[in-house]
Amino acid sequence: QVQLVESGGGLVQAGGSLRLSCAASGSIFSINAMGWFRQAPGKEREFVARISWSGGSTYYADSVKGRFTISRDNAKMVYLQMNSLKPEDTAVYYCAGTKYYSPRATGDFGSWGQGTQVTVSS
Repeated sequence: QVQLVESGGGLVQAGGSLRLSCAASGSIFSINAMGWFRQAPGKEREFVARISWSGGSTYYADSVKGRFTISRDNAKMVYLQMNSLKPEDTAVYYCAGTKYYSPRATGDFGSWGQGTQVTVSS
């Protein structure tokens, strides 16, 4: 079983930056990619970014491309650097892990954190 714990959320003004962190523990040998998702009130959970656990290849949603950067280190941490934040980025952000190398859907991710709130004021 994999445990994921997010941190780093908060309130920021539009145009500002935040860095989210995700600490992975447990059976992380089963994880081949990590991702960040977000869910705004009244909306479905949506994909934000993902990174392969070994090679570092990344993939982003069009809505965050050029503003957000996903990264990982060798200490079982995954990060989401968010720059040029917009009010529409307001959501609960979730870290997730998957056994798949190139996950394509939310359902491909089997391990989830509890989420961290990001609020961007205009």
